[in-house]
Amino acid sequence: MIKKWASGAAAMLALAAPMAWAQGDPLAPAGRWTAYSRGSATLPPMGWNSWNAFTSDIDEEKLLASATIIVQSGLAAKGYRYIDIDDGWWLKRRQPDGRMMIRTTTFPSAAMPDGTTSFRPLTDRLHAMGLKAGIYSDIGRNSCGQVFTSTFPNQPEGTVAEREVGLFGHVDQDIKLYFADWGFDLIKVDGCGIRGLPATDPKVMAGQYRAFKPLVDSDSLARTDVAAVRRLYAEVGAALERHNPDNDYLFSICIWGAADSRSWSKDVGNISRTSEDISANWSRMLHNLDSVLRRPLYAHPGSWNDPDMLFVGSGEFDENHLVEARSHFSLWAMVNAPLFIGYDLRKAPPAMLDVLGNARVIALNQDAAGNQAVLAYDSGDVSILVKTLANGRKAVAVLNRTSAPIEAVLTAAHLKMLADADVRLTDLWSGASQSFRRETRLKLGARETLLFAAEGTRKLVDGLYLSEQPGVVNPAVDGVVVPEAEPLIHRAILPWMSTRGGGERPRYGGWGGAAADATPYGAELAIAGKRFDSGVGVLANSRIEVRNNGYRRFSAMVGIDESARDRSQPVTFAIYGDGKLLARSKPVRYGAAPVPLTADVAGVKIVELVARTPTAMRFSDPVTWGEAALLR
Repeated sequence: MIKKWASGAAAMLALAAPMAWAQGDPLAPAGRWTAYSRGSATLPPMGWNSWNAFTSDIDEEKLLASATIIVQSGLAAKGYRYIDIDDGWWLKRRQPDGRMMIRTTTFPSAAMPDGTTSFRPLTDRLHAMGLKAGIYSDIGRNSCGQVFTSTFPNQPEGTVAEREVGLFGHVDQDIKLYFADWGFDLIKVDGCGIRGLPATDPKVMAGQYRAFKPLVDSDSLARTDVAAVRRLYAEVGAALERHNPDNDYLFSICIWGAADSRSWSKDVGNISRTSEDISANWSRMLHNLDSVLRRPLYAHPGSWNDPDMLFVGSGEFDENHLVEARSHFSLWAMVNAPLFIGYDLRKAPPAMLDVLGNARVIALNQDAAGNQAVLAYDSGDVSILVKTLANGRKAVAVLNRTSAPIEAVLTAAHLKMLADADVRLTDLWSGASQSFRRETRLKLGARETLLFAAEGTRKLVDGLYLSEQPGVVNPAVDGVVVPEAEPLIHRAILPWMSTRGGGERPRYGGWGGAAADATPYGAELAIAGKRFDSGVGVLANSRIEVRNNGYRRFSAMVGIDESARDRSQPVTFAIYGDGKLLARSKPVRYGAAPVPLTADVAGVKIVELVARTPTAMRFSDPVTWGEAALLR
């Protein structure tokens, strides 16, 4: 059977009659890029946020002091532009008109002569400094501070209705106020108000807040109304578009990786939190990092993964822990995380400003290609991340996850470079250079990350593998029908829970999503015994969009991955260009040899890769686009 399929490969490239698509079929070619591209996020945003430094104890003096230091230290010139007010700014929602009122005892410039309040004097001042201004809200009626940290200062005051400061029921009114009237450029929208106020909550039972039947449960996708959560955030996005006709805004979705946000937040907002809050300790940093490491295909210019704000400067990342601070900063740069400082900059020693201001590391984060780093090696001890840059070179980070010294081997294969040619490495912290062929041994101290720029001779000389350019790949439909928890995220102690309960269980949806150089479940890509060290793994009944930046040909070896379990249905693979069928295979069954599938994509803007079975499957089999590449 395998020989029959292999010998008939050429015939499988012949185009059959165009497929008839049912209306609303998600696998029908869109002919366009469907991931979020509105707003102002062609590069990962950079700035400062008040929460990690001050929680809700924020005021105008602290905020402007931080903004001034960012400008005077040169950090603003290096890209740190957004100054974000997090929880703690509000006084109440005025009744009966529902207008939000600012706490003028902490933000005195907000007091207007007519008795109203406005942040316009503050945002004007920030804009005059060359900065941008961000504000915070919640998708529910009440904020995270009210729900989970009600003992913190500056809680909303007044009646039950006056203390309902979240967006729910006021989306258009609030977004117009914050952006058109007050002049903000960014909004961070949390989700605690739709999470923590069931009728049984003591604060609800005491009459402090109205009950809100939870729509999201971080511990259970089964107890989450994914569609309802997405609709609420999409409503905010629509309001942002209405009230920002210049498209100069940034929408930060903070639903902590819950509600299957992996699959939809890239289509709804500019940045999306992938985990619970970060803390100022190494173990928690690893946890947040892991929540983005295996999802590079879900981040693009315009829609970025967000493992939470930087804790450089505090706790295990302070001036007494410079190794950890540099690791934290290097890793956030490699995964294209938004770089938001969460530190009281009034206390920053020069060493901390030097970490945050390392221009070579910032350049990795702000690289125009927008490729999140891909895991080239992964274990509980060492991770190797590789990123393709706009100039064609590579960046590589070698992370010692442990608290003891360790040795790692970096190979040319990790970099997709030829083993028999020189590979040149430049350390982006020290500036030191070295060369190797085939492989080199690296000694890492405890918790150290070695970060290099790499040059060499590429294995693929006439193009790029798709897994080298995840910034142009969008899993528009990834085949996941039943979202599953991600089991490979480092499980750290939740600081606010300590070791109460049974510990943090796998929770972040995404297991089974499209993957670079691996199957959706983390296995090696392989079709009928043929292994692939480059390619895209995805489930059947999927559609992948690829931006084509001037390449002339697409090529791949396709088939059902040998890790498939159901194996009952054949899969047909198809390539579309700007919505038109370019090439299609015959149905491929499990065990068949890899099938070459190529298409002329000269002049095509969007290439789409579709893999489908004759009938829908609840748990689709993994399929492999082996050696998938755009070629000149």
